[in-house]
Amino acid sequence: MEVICNSSFILCSVTWIGHATTLIQIDGLNILTDPIWSERCSPFSFAGPKRYTPPGISINHLPNIDIVILSHNHYDHTDLPTLKQLEEKFHPMVLTGLGNKKLLLGEGMHNVKEMDWWEKISFGSVTFTFTPTQHFSGRSLFDRDETLWGSFMVVGKKEKVYFAGDTGYFSHFKDIASRFGSIDIAILPIGATEPRWLMEPVHIGPTQAVMSFLDLKAKFLVPMHYMTFVLSDEPLDSPVPRTKEAMKQSGISESAFVPLKIGESRFF
Repeated sequence: MEVICNSSFILCSVTWIGHATTLIQIDGLNILTDPIWSERCSPFSFAGPKRYTPPGISINHLPNIDIVILSHNHYDHTDLPTLKQLEEKFHPMVLTGLGNKKLLLGEGMHNVKEMDWWEKISFGSVTFTFTPTQHFSGRSLFDRDETLWGSFMVVGKKEKVYFAGDTGYFSHFKDIASRFGSIDIAILPIGATEPRWLMEPVHIGPTQAVMSFLDLKAKFLVPMHYMTFVLSDEPLDSPVPRTKEAMKQSGISESAFVPLKIGESRFF
């Protein structure tokens, strides 16, 4: 599948490539979120969680990538082999939290911008704000919380797109909504949630994803962070029906939920 740049249509689109990797196309910019094309999310190529489903789009079939946004430095969200490929092909600007620049420059990235929570940067008509989440960082036993984690609000001429990265449920969703007003598209994680006693502080489940969606006052919920890597105890295909049920229980229209297939695009 080849994704065509939508700059001539003045539309906003989201394509789910797998896990937390989406292609956001807004105001002529092509943006990748937490890109991972590797077979494993691990420091090793021969061990660690292996892909259950392949990426929905080949890197060779991507449009020119302008911006890469990285929510935090865990291996399933900051995948260095993928970032090296993207650098070779597109030389994108990489936006990430404080403390991550050294790692990325050392691996061959050239254009890296570190951001603190609530910091903004604009490219043309699109503004990126690094927003808080409840999570943590670390790539080894010895660097826990030494770099900053977060989420991104992407605001174009008309649309506002929120990418949550990884997060537990907290008041930051309401704080984001109070600053930005009504959000058009909320890209929220719904997988890697069980057992709850372990995952709840750092990963929202389907019920909390719906609570987050309501807090954000968003129009559409695009789910991610499921059906790609086996990182927890729940069945890989269970998050979507559980989220649908949670939305139904909350009285939300079924049309607000947009569970894309891997490789599928939706224009908004």
